[in-house]
Amino acid sequence: MTHHSLETSRRPPHHTAWGARDLGLVSVFAALLAALTLVPAIPVGPLGVPITLQTLAVSLVALCLGSLRGTVSVLLYVVVGLAGVPIFARFSGGLGVLAGPTAGYLLAFPLAALIAGALATVILRRTRRARVLWLFAAAMAGSILATHPLGILGMSINGHLPLGQAALVDLAYWPGDLVKNLVAALVAATVFKAFPRLARREFTA
Repeated sequence: MTHHSLETSRRPPHHTAWGARDLGLVSVFAALLAALTLVPAIPVGPLGVPITLQTLAVSLVALCLGSLRGTVSVLLYVVVGLAGVPIFARFSGGLGVLAGPTAGYLLAFPLAALIAGALATVILRRTRRARVLWLFAAAMAGSILATHPLGILGMSINGHLPLGQAALVDLAYWPGDLVKNLVAALVAATVFKAFPRLARREFTA
């Protein structure tokens, strides 16, 4: 057997299509997102947009599953909620939530998962050092680039607030996001130690 053949045989198999394990992970993490969302919410600001564990759950899903599976998992959660199952904050669900002040945050979650998951995959492939800090940075990137901008836009449109005022209201959610994204990074790093194949994304197409 040639040296090239030996190297090829040692490499993890590259999957070209999702298997049962991928679908199972997507479903389990979507259910986890729904479960964490049902923790009692704390209304904040003039529009009553609540502080919830949704951002923690979205970040955790993205960091653990990567961009593709993470995004699909979050999308599954959003679609099921919009279909009428009361799995959003304060036991809400249905298309009516899109007319509320939280719509922007909700619609931002899949994009945030895509960003955080993609960055997390790059991090996991390139370094083993300071993973918690890098994963925290990936989660924050999703919040900064997607969750907060679209959340502000949603509050401005549906809550009839000027963008500047909506941005000021949004500031109330930043301290909590910092803490929740750090917790997500710590949990994800612990998960990867227990399940190193998950960190190597061997189940992803």
